[in-house]
Amino acid sequence: MSGHSKWSNIKRKKEKTDAQRAKIVTKISREILVCVKEHGCDMKSNLKLVELFAKARANNIPSENIERLIAKASGNTDKNNYEEIIYEGYGAAGVAVMVRALTDNRNRTAGDLRYYFDKFGGNLGQTGCVNFQFTEVGMIALEGKIDEKALIQDLLELDVEDFEVSDGMATITTKPNKLLEVKAALGTKYNVIESDFEQKPLNLISVEDEASLEKVRCLLDALDDNDDVQKVWCNLEE
Repeated sequence: MSGHSKWSNIKRKKEKTDAQRAKIVTKISREILVCVKEHGCDMKSNLKLVELFAKARANNIPSENIERLIAKASGNTDKNNYEEIIYEGYGAAGVAVMVRALTDNRNRTAGDLRYYFDKFGGNLGQTGCVNFQFTEVGMIALEGKIDEKALIQDLLELDVEDFEVSDGMATITTKPNKLLEVKAALGTKYNVIESDFEQKPLNLISVEDEASLEKVRCLLDALDDNDDVQKVWCNLEE
């Protein structure tokens, strides 16, 4: 195993303001509704719902609120008709960007995203224009006093693809179907602060021009701040 994988924005997420936290709660709630409608409410078969439940609790959403959301979705009483759409495009300097959105208005969301890409020197492309540059993985973030040698020994016993240790935090990469298993094993020894299914770039792009780099960062921030956007991935090497 080598330490080249990077799960961006973990630390930045921990510094969200109250207003931004409210946005996060809205996005998680919306994702739970869609997840239950599409895959059911059985935690044993719906692995994504398990992760969303854990994410909701980590963001201080009360269990009873989560249960009401699940009941609402499974009982088909939710009037909002959200659908998942993956948008793809390029930012400044050719940085590949993938955006996962849950929207009840395709025209609104596509218009917003096209505006962001155009404003910050990029362009929103067609489906398939960048997804070949990414692969789906499971990602786990650990925090605390981490002994890297001890962690390596623990990871050798698990089905892990990659890892990185930096600044009191470790990020672990797994195959998607091994995420819950590895998370449960690590949770007995370490403080797991986040886990999720992610799109990992196969190759990273280094942007040396400061103006272009700032445009990419502004694009990512604008996308992340949009209520319809659930996840943003790119192949920028920070």
